[in-house]
Amino acid sequence: MRFFRNYKLLFLLSLQLAALPIHAQYYADNFIEKLLKKHPERFSAILQNPDKYKVQVLYTKIDRNKNNVPHFTTHGYRVNSGEYFYPASTVKLPAVALAFEKLNKLGINKYTPMFTDAVRPEQTAVTADTSSEDSLPSVAHYAKKILLASDNDAFNRLYEFIGQREFNDSLHKKGFKESRIVHRLESPIGAENNRYTNPVRFEKDGKIVFEQPAKYNEEEFKAPGPILLGNGYLKDGALVNEPFDFTQKNFFPLEEQHRLLKTLFFPDQVPASQRFNLTEEDYRFMYQYMSQFPVETSFPASYTDDYYDGYVKFLLFGATKTRLPRHIRLFNKCGDAYGFLLDNAYIADFEKGIEFMVTAVIYCNEDGVFNDDKYDYDTVGFPFMANLGKTLFEYELSRKHTNRPELGRFEVEYDK
Repeated sequence: MRFFRNYKLLFLLSLQLAALPIHAQYYADNFIEKLLKKHPERFSAILQNPDKYKVQVLYTKIDRNKNNVPHFTTHGYRVNSGEYFYPASTVKLPAVALAFEKLNKLGINKYTPMFTDAVRPEQTAVTADTSSEDSLPSVAHYAKKILLASDNDAFNRLYEFIGQREFNDSLHKKGFKESRIVHRLESPIGAENNRYTNPVRFEKDGKIVFEQPAKYNEEEFKAPGPILLGNGYLKDGALVNEPFDFTQKNFFPLEEQHRLLKTLFFPDQVPASQRFNLTEEDYRFMYQYMSQFPVETSFPASYTDDYYDGYVKFLLFGATKTRLPRHIRLFNKCGDAYGFLLDNAYIADFEKGIEFMVTAVIYCNEDGVFNDDKYDYDTVGFPFMANLGKTLFEYELSRKHTNRPELGRFEVEYDK
């Protein structure tokens, strides 16, 4: 009987493994787990049931030689691309990089006004943006709103400019082969309508410099199988007691998010095929607005009053509403939706000469019900992110750094 039970368990396990995509990656490294176990007051509840919280973490130590060339050592905790999580607003970071790259290919300045037309009932047009300094929409201003305050409409406009197929093909060609970015954010229009993107045009001094027609992506980017999560979901105010279907939702696995961060901050340290075609000014722009606090800008003016320092700073700061130190900067893109809380950050302390990268996700949905707006971000997610960042920061303070890093590349002026 024992043999039969063991055989049955092995058989069921083989079926589960067969259902996972062959690209699923497991990190046997236990460095992060050991570090977290040193702080039971911070992590005991998470460590007792990591599967429940679907925690995944990647942490990269950075050591510089005497010529300031970085060497990377990466540790992972429960990282597995076969375990789905909803990437929320983290998909906005590749959108900014791809939009800048596309503009460079076209020879168009990122500040050139971009106007969006609508040719289908579900589409909307943009002819002005009163939050910008000149009241005109542009890729630069959309990117700024994305990086400063994670604006959803701004992402949607870049998604429409890039195009669904080009968005995914470009990422896949750069080696981000598992990512699927297939829909606008905070939009109810459905999978089919998201394959259509609006016509856009760029104008300078009243003259059209580039027109892009409406597009339809004929290649469907599909999940390898159904993705069903949770116990139920709300639909039209009523509870449906069935798992929620994420099969046609965006997918951006943790390893690829972490690799994207390294690509953007250390482009010389990744294969040329993985890099984005960005100018030094593009990098400076991204570094500025990824690390800038909303109150440090003049446009949009509302950011000065409406957003606190920690508004989109989860790691280390946990979205705190208190004033944050200016010598520590998170160059990050975070996200939260459907109970998943994420952050992807290069963290630097310019006074102490500390730098490291960390990407993490945690699931904060105790009742397993989606769309009910009852998620445990405040009680589970934000404390975990703050404690994770704090623990790694403390480790960086304690460990030996042979050479102090020269971080001038990432020091920027915070104006407008």
